[in-house]
Amino acid sequence: MLKPENLFSEQDKKRIADAVKDAEQRTSGEIVPFVVGRSDTYPEAWLRAGALLAFLVLFFFALVDMGTDLWLPFGYAESGVLVILAFGLGAALTAFIPVVKRIFIPGGMLQQRVDERAALAFIDEEVFSTRERTGILIFISLFERRVRILGDTGINAQVKQEEWDAIVQIIVDAIRNGAAAEGMLEAIWKCGELLERHGVEIRPDDTDELDNRVRFSDT
Repeated sequence: MLKPENLFSEQDKKRIADAVKDAEQRTSGEIVPFVVGRSDTYPEAWLRAGALLAFLVLFFFALVDMGTDLWLPFGYAESGVLVILAFGLGAALTAFIPVVKRIFIPGGMLQQRVDERAALAFIDEEVFSTRERTGILIFISLFERRVRILGDTGINAQVKQEEWDAIVQIIVDAIRNGAAAEGMLEAIWKCGELLERHGVEIRPDDTDELDNRVRFSDT
């Protein structure tokens, strides 16, 4: 799976930091880009995959034994070992193949874990600590293929959810097309434009309260 820090080149990281700086010079908002490799380890996935593959092997043995005249070339003990091996294979597939792992995680669970991880990032990066409560977190979780934008209370009171959703879609489409950096740059510009449009004006004594760089974390 792609490591978070490899989503953008070194040049892209500088361009993103410059875009954040430029957007923040036009409003009192503070924009924090954040990329994680995954929002959770999802231990449920390997249990489900292992149990399914073990069940399928056991079901196959039962069908052969009850539905045909074939004699299996092994006994109950060997069958039990094969079922256990099937369980291990299913678990291993989820550990090494992300697309298989995602199959065994309900969409609602993926979204919940991303929401929780984004909220944690919002707190860890102190996006809430700006003077006007105008921080914005742009959060990308690679394994789940999901993007969340969290605005602080000073912004959410003025910006509608569908406006945030439109910016999220910009990033999602860009990543799908192999242009993650361009998507992030456009999203940052859109956030700045939204703040300007909704009257989140910059004050004469405004300072840069949060670092402009993009943050990365494996989890």
